[in-house]
Amino acid sequence: MIMPPGSGTALRSLRAFVACLAVACIVDASGSAAQTTPTARAEIERLLDRLATSGCRFERNGAWHDATQAKAHLLRKLAYLEKQVAVRSTEQFIAQVAAGSSTTGIEYAVKCGKTAPVASRSWLTAELAALRSAGGAAAVAPK
Repeated sequence: MIMPPGSGTALRSLRAFVACLAVACIVDASGSAAQTTPTARAEIERLLDRLATSGCRFERNGAWHDATQAKAHLLRKLAYLEKQVAVRSTEQFIAQVAAGSSTTGIEYAVKCGKTAPVASRSWLTAELAALRSAGGAAAVAPK
């Protein structure tokens, strides 16, 4: 291949850039996760414990699941999010993880007993307010 004069420098610069980019990708893919604040993590755990023990059902993409399955799913989604960003608050967790499907965009819902389903964002936000007002030990919403 015949190259114009001076293009060797440009080619070396391009190769150096690609090499640096590859190293950055390897370092980024090394599994280092962003750290969720300890306060947010503890509060999220308490909130999900309330969900798991609520006896409510959780709708995800048109299918209903028990609350224990919902907790496991939301913890998996949280772990995935933590690979990209640090979760700074429980509100951020609710908005970015627990409100709906990141794949389909469909909102999640919670149904307790014979009551009508409500958006998971609303249910979790109300439960979070109850947790905070009771210092973390508020009663679970009625079934």
